[in-house]
Amino acid sequence: MAKHRTTGYPTEWGKRYQNRGIETAQVMEELVAMAKKFRDAALRGQQLGLPEDEVKFYDALANNEAAVMMQGDEILKTIAHELTENLRANISVDWSQRESVRAKLRLMVKRILRKYKYTPDDQEEAVQVVLQQAEALGCEWS
Repeated sequence: MAKHRTTGYPTEWGKRYQNRGIETAQVMEELVAMAKKFRDAALRGQQLGLPEDEVKFYDALANNEAAVMMQGDEILKTIAHELTENLRANISVDWSQRESVRAKLRLMVKRILRKYKYTPDDQEEAVQVVLQQAEALGCEWS
């Protein structure tokens, strides 16, 4: 059986060792990137005075410059807070699978956006982004 020149182990073992080293390095890079994202989100939350869940909805709403100009920072924070509370209270484990539950959540989000006069021209896009965020957070909340 041929031996690996640097490890002295059989060649097959050397290949596995080397592959695991690469896999480990890739995993470490991804963990560092995730930690950085979490830290950035936490810092952003501190700057805005919002918990991480609410920051995600705030960002979804603030993605529209017209909304930021019309509503202002404080109203967007209020909307993000209300969306978070209502979605968290109404999300079930299988909500993403059942169209009737999705329709109910869509109506609830639209009602909240209308209540705060979120710009109607971009309201549908905001509803979609908010529901996507809610779907991503749904696993954490349930």
